[in-house]
Amino acid sequence: MYAILSVILIAIGIMMLFKPRSFYELTQSWKHEGGSGPSDAFLLSARFGGAMFVLAGIGGAIATVLL
Repeated sequence: MYAILSVILIAIGIMMLFKPRSFYELTQSWKHEGGSGPSDAFLLSARFGGAMFVLAGIGGAIATVLL
């Protein structure tokens, strides 16, 4: 169970790290009219969040193997 969750966290994190605009389109674009696109602050926070997701996924995978 935790191994599957770890893989999901890593996959979402990689998307957030390398494709933050796609993440914006999937999660936030429906809230805005006019299509101005994501701000630089959103892109930075999405990348930071993606890094945290990847680290959490790796930590979960390691914990699954060790425990």
